[in-house]
Amino acid sequence: MVQQVDVLICGSGSAGLCAAAWLARTGINCKILERSSGPMQLGQADGVQCRTVKVFESFGLAEDLLKAAYRVLEVTFWSSDAEGNLVRTNRTADTMPGLSHQPHVILNQAHINGFLLHDMHRSNGQKVDYGYSVKNVQVHSTAAAQPDAYPVTVTTEKDGIEEVFNAKYVLGCDGAHSSVRRSLGYKMIGDSTDAVWGVMDVYPRTDFPDIRRKATLRSNSDSKNVRLDDLHHAARQIFHPYTLDIADTFWWSAYSIGQRLADHSSKDNRVFLTGDACHTHSPKAGQGMNVSLQDGYNIGWKLAAVLKGRASTELLKTYNLEREKVAADLIDFDRSFTKLFSSKSSTTNGHGPEYFAQQFIKSGQYTAGLTAKYEDSMITSASLSRQELAKGLVIGMRFPSAQVVRFCDAKAMQLAKALPADSRWRVVVFGGNLQNRANAERLNKLAAFLSSSAGPVHRFTPANNDIDSFIEPILVLHGSRVQIELEQIPSYFWPVTGKWRMRDLHKTFVDDESYNSGHGHAYEKYGIDVDEGAVAVVRPDQYVSLVTGLDDHEAIGQFFAGFALRPVVAA
Repeated sequence: MVQQVDVLICGSGSAGLCAAAWLARTGINCKILERSSGPMQLGQADGVQCRTVKVFESFGLAEDLLKAAYRVLEVTFWSSDAEGNLVRTNRTADTMPGLSHQPHVILNQAHINGFLLHDMHRSNGQKVDYGYSVKNVQVHSTAAAQPDAYPVTVTTEKDGIEEVFNAKYVLGCDGAHSSVRRSLGYKMIGDSTDAVWGVMDVYPRTDFPDIRRKATLRSNSDSKNVRLDDLHHAARQIFHPYTLDIADTFWWSAYSIGQRLADHSSKDNRVFLTGDACHTHSPKAGQGMNVSLQDGYNIGWKLAAVLKGRASTELLKTYNLEREKVAADLIDFDRSFTKLFSSKSSTTNGHGPEYFAQQFIKSGQYTAGLTAKYEDSMITSASLSRQELAKGLVIGMRFPSAQVVRFCDAKAMQLAKALPADSRWRVVVFGGNLQNRANAERLNKLAAFLSSSAGPVHRFTPANNDIDSFIEPILVLHGSRVQIELEQIPSYFWPVTGKWRMRDLHKTFVDDESYNSGHGHAYEKYGIDVDEGAVAVVRPDQYVSLVTGLDDHEAIGQFFAGFALRPVVAA
């Protein structure tokens, strides 16, 4: 019997589980097929960049992740001296001050996946079906043009028995040797170097002083053998004059370094490749698991929007536009980063050890996952924007967090926590100081437009849903919080919602001094003039789509009309 599913996810790695977590949070069930016999017990990745921690924060999982993880606070640089002994040449903060409110941490991928497995099961009972091998994927291109069709046929095998699925959408999250990619006839394009790297997770007994820090050790000692004993010997040579006795090796591998991209990352807007299925590279910068997970984060909310009737299938084309560029940038970065690490300790491009440290530090924003910038599309509009109103909110980049004080209870908090991953768009209004009459008038007019029958909120929100279920307003004021009264704030920003039809007072914040956590200076960080204000439209994945003025109602309405679908009213 052929089974019919809306979304079939092949592979339960970071990308597949992150996409499934998005879908589960919106009530959408999918079918997840995994070749292994059970959940991952030992992952090969463990570096969790700042941006990925923010993804978990948007899922409400950051506290659990940080509780289990090791926080990386400092990085030290070591190199061989003239006598061949290892000496420390520099040290710096692992994450530069002010770069991110979330840290870089270390946690094995098996634990990362475990959080996502638990979250999606808690959301709607979503589970993974193990022991399935994907044998063939076929897209019926004519049928793919029909939105409600199930045009993808996936043939699988479990315990020697063939099972066939027809799906609306398929995600190929099945790794570097992707069966989905091979079935589509797509190839990995790129090259490999003659450098052989060894990786080990070990229990070390050593007098090396930085063993509890993140450290880069660049020595003239080298080895291209792939036996574990040779790796142990090479490691001992590199650590000289410090001793290194390896009590046990938990896991190890050796491999040639290569950078490759798939020649295509989707088929007929119905099958999408993610993670290692479409980009492979070295593990040196700790990007693999992170970029893969963020691939899933990107496609997950878009699939949910399409399947829920919030947007047309054209939205899915932005996955290619956005993530293919991220993958290409990653490959370029990885080539230069690999070259930096593979050069001899005594010289890097003709420079001394200090050059290596400088280049490593410069790459910090990239390795933290904070440099991705999406190009103009139906959901990212520089052309409609007035970037000069908020220079710190770059169109196409993720929304940076700043501390603000919640108006209703005086709680100091990061603004990012007001933007959870629940598929809602946000209109973040920086209304300035309401003691300024012009600011108050602009804010009232904007609220009247947004809540009007002609505005995008009523136009694209189903009649029986809460008014903030598709577009949520967030208001950030400036000045003395205690001089503001609730009645001064337009009621649109504290709407009646939920089962008990109570006023939601959690949408208004003030850029002001808090009782115990100082001042966040949000307006200053975002480059917003308190006498003019700004409006930022933020996507469900926390990227900035639009920046404009409080009085530019037309741009806001035009932006949402460019991708959102009006609710279908049943006869």
